[in-house]
Amino acid sequence: MATRDNKYARQAKDRDKKNVVRDSQPTVDEHIVRLEEDIRRLKIEFVIYFNGAAKRPPYDTKSRVESMIKRLGDERTLSFAQRYFYNTLVARYTSFRELWRRTMQGREEGRDVAAAARTNAARGEIHETKETQPSTFVCADAQRDVPTVKKLYDTLVEAKKKCGEPLDDFSFPRFHRLITEKTDALKSRLGCERVRFSVDVQDGHVSFKAKADKEN
Repeated sequence: MATRDNKYARQAKDRDKKNVVRDSQPTVDEHIVRLEEDIRRLKIEFVIYFNGAAKRPPYDTKSRVESMIKRLGDERTLSFAQRYFYNTLVARYTSFRELWRRTMQGREEGRDVAAAARTNAARGEIHETKETQPSTFVCADAQRDVPTVKKLYDTLVEAKKKCGEPLDDFSFPRFHRLITEKTDALKSRLGCERVRFSVDVQDGHVSFKAKADKEN
């Protein structure tokens, strides 16, 4: 009997170990957040390199970003909201990668990289001064408040067009479902009655955020 008990105890311990390993694996949301952080870090590292403060391009970080993009792109369990956020990050990375490619090409052709960097920085400052305050929309019932969601959609589409971001597969019905899910989820998780959505342009890219509306 003792031998059988030991066998069952070992099996239970093995199951516990497997559960611990499974629980310790990053979630899809954590992978997406990590991808966003790595893209931001890669952008900074390329700026440092192009300004002459680093000897070699940040190819290790770039490889890590592209591996994560491929991994998430093959992930079939992404929700609509996760897929939308993922596509936004991929569009942002693609824009950065094209800029880096052109800058690297200029360096190989012997152009003044430092001057180009200063010009790009100046353009960024000019662009930043033209950016307006965020557009905000408050919604209590996204399923029924179609006019508010439509205004939010139109504002987001206009911002994406100005920034040159893709609008493929970005129809209003799908967006409406996304906002309805997001609103219900935030109201449930944060215990709020209304959700405030904001559309902004930061560093030439669209920023779309949602948070609890605390104003009465």
